[in-house]
Amino acid sequence: MSRARVARRIAAGAAYGGGGIGLLGAAAVGVLLAEVRLAKRSVGGGVAPLPPAADGLYGRGYDGGAEPLRLALLGDSTAAGQGVRRAGQTPGALLASGLAAVAESPVELRNVALPGARSDDLERQVTLLLAHPGRVPDVCVIMIGANDVTHRMSATQSVRYLATAVRRLRTAGAEVVVGTCPDLGTIEPVYQPLRWLARRVSRQLAAAQTIVVVEQGGRTVSLGDLLGPEFAANPREMFGADNYHPSAEGYATAAMAMLPTLCAVLDVWPEEERLEADRREGMLPVAKAAAEAVEEAGTEVTGARAPWALLKHRRRRRLPSVQDPAPLPDAHP
Repeated sequence: MSRARVARRIAAGAAYGGGGIGLLGAAAVGVLLAEVRLAKRSVGGGVAPLPPAADGLYGRGYDGGAEPLRLALLGDSTAAGQGVRRAGQTPGALLASGLAAVAESPVELRNVALPGARSDDLERQVTLLLAHPGRVPDVCVIMIGANDVTHRMSATQSVRYLATAVRRLRTAGAEVVVGTCPDLGTIEPVYQPLRWLARRVSRQLAAAQTIVVVEQGGRTVSLGDLLGPEFAANPREMFGADNYHPSAEGYATAAMAMLPTLCAVLDVWPEEERLEADRREGMLPVAKAAAEAVEEAGTEVTGARAPWALLKHRRRRRLPSVQDPAPLPDAHP
């Protein structure tokens, strides 16, 4: 069965209350989980530091008295920035600084991501963000999925939790950009055939995530293919001390891929919104767009006229240098 059809079945099961439509048998996932845990313990001998706090105000030089843009990050350790030691190296800080530079506006960052989180933790994270109705984020970035795979959460449950989170945020008035499940086949000590199996599972989940996010009015950016060839070709630079979480260079690569979509959803991206045939951009059925997106780095999928979606390959922009964030006078506890 094609990846597009499997992803559509998973999304349909999530929407209509189906049971646990999985991507692998329990035994295979159990072996994969054991391999990933072994990778985290034994390779490189390193331990990823706790993610540094990066909340605060970025782009202070653009402050002209207007309200800053509000950016929030949700998800797991990748969204939190585990694996680096400085706040400016986290994806939240990189995206906030990049957004501030493009929009020429200060950006207020709040990160509620939790290392080790699975998609069922998104309900708690969304509740935290929406606890202050007058401070709903303008845009939310979600990065989730790897722990769902390694902890044997069914794909149907995983995307159902994600769809609910996106729907709540969109209903509250926030734009949503989801970095889909990364390619677990890039973890160095996971050997064949499990490396192939991990890649297949994580990409299938990413495609299903894309379908439900687009259906709820969000946009997705594929991280799987981005973290695949670039991380595989340069693992010592792209992975952190534990050879599992990204390094500063890895997070910067992912942030550069997501920044154009983050800016476009707020209508501050300087490029025209037109399709470029030579870049294989176009309108596709949403399931086919989702399946194709996981094959190429930084591919964006956004909803168009149901059941169609728009597939775009936005050009990346170099990130500005990141200064330490300014504390907010009314910082959240």
